[in-house]
Amino acid sequence: MHTPLFEFLAGMGSGIGGGLLAGLFGVGGGLILIPLLGFFLKLDQHQAQGITLAALLLPNGLPAVLHYRSRGVPVHWPLVGFLICGFVSGVWWGAKLANQIPSTPLRITFLILLLALAARMYFLKSPEDHAEQVFLQPSLGEVWLPGLLIGLVGGFASGLMGIGGAVLMNPLLVWRLRLPQHQAQLTSLAMMLPPIGLPGVLVYAQAQNGLPWMILAGLAVGFLLGAYGGARLATRIRGPQLRKIFAGVMVLMAGLLLMRGL
Repeated sequence: MHTPLFEFLAGMGSGIGGGLLAGLFGVGGGLILIPLLGFFLKLDQHQAQGITLAALLLPNGLPAVLHYRSRGVPVHWPLVGFLICGFVSGVWWGAKLANQIPSTPLRITFLILLLALAARMYFLKSPEDHAEQVFLQPSLGEVWLPGLLIGLVGGFASGLMGIGGAVLMNPLLVWRLRLPQHQAQLTSLAMMLPPIGLPGVLVYAQAQNGLPWMILAGLAVGFLLGAYGGARLATRIRGPQLRKIFAGVMVLMAGLLLMRGL
């Protein structure tokens, strides 16, 4: 049995790692939080996913959003709105399904997702790979349906596997809407400012008879610190390099998750 102080510190350390990932790559942080929580606190897959979703309810990514904006990266707010609508619709169904799946198959699914995303991000091409970065402002007609569908996919994956959803949405925003990497990352971070994961958190909390508040408090503090530092690093790295670093981190987290399972 861990002491409250240990839980807080372990949560904060995991939160710093997740925040760095969120600020650096524009994702929710769950991809690194879940393996770290399982490794350090020995939480099972369902517990780690529920805690991660709950920690991401707070606007922890706000420092990262403000830093991206200070560097001139624009936010397409109508697209953010459509993503939120799709996300809220999908996260509840994903969480319901997750709590019907045993922990081991869920962990294996999560591990496969990490490796697939690593391969996808490593080989993904975008216009900025061969030209100067040009930020886009597509029309409402161009973004409403892709925005809803991308948000729905991200929400369902978030509820099912406890990730922020942006890890799937970022590649889709780059691929489908041709957004530059930094703009796609800022769009995902802005979408996560409201507590859009709340329907999924309620499902996890009910299934687990509550959530560990000391771990959550540590996660929130650490995530806030890490997200700002990650955003400062991200704006100094070109998009193609960011994607390759992201792929490497995903492989590392897959290895950590595999070690935990063994």
